[in-house]
Amino acid sequence: MIINNSINKLNIIMVTIVFSHPWHGSFNKAILDTITSKFEQENKAYQVIDLTKDGFNPSFSEAELAVYNQGKAIDPLVLKYQEMLKNSGEIIFMYPIWWGTMPAILKGFFDKVLLQGFAFSYENGWTPLLKIGRTTVITTSESAGETFKPFVQDYFIPNMLYSVGINNATWLNCEHTSTGTDEMRKDFLKKVEAAMI
Repeated sequence: MIINNSINKLNIIMVTIVFSHPWHGSFNKAILDTITSKFEQENKAYQVIDLTKDGFNPSFSEAELAVYNQGKAIDPLVLKYQEMLKNSGEIIFMYPIWWGTMPAILKGFFDKVLLQGFAFSYENGWTPLLKIGRTTVITTSESAGETFKPFVQDYFIPNMLYSVGINNATWLNCEHTSTGTDEMRKDFLKKVEAAMI
């Protein structure tokens, strides 16, 4: 892995993958493996935030909330994730759609990591502070992807990504993930691989 200082000097785009599935036997993990294998073959700089494996706690403690309005964090993982995002030019969010939305652990990532003064500013009206030029949102679901368009395309992308400077988002969804055929899942992995340019 190229260290971040070298990346900045060489103007290499770092891709950060935020992985939000607790089971490493899942189809989400197969998607992650497909992406990282392609990046390794192409010698593309990437880093993975595996929220569950890292032991990330999505809930605020009272002490964390006490400094929230100051844009401060006391969780070392939050500080680590902020540093990773600072050095990212591209981001991939990967998660299963549960109850029509994202898993709690990913919502907690937004709550605790994308803080005032880091991801946005209130000083002269709402101002995004991150400068991530390309985003891919990869989801899996049982119901048809169209069912989740109001959340992903109409809310998540414009209000949770673009509002903080995570830009140019593309959404890929694998529907009927558990009940579909192996052929269908293989086709989706090919689609994901082709999208990683």
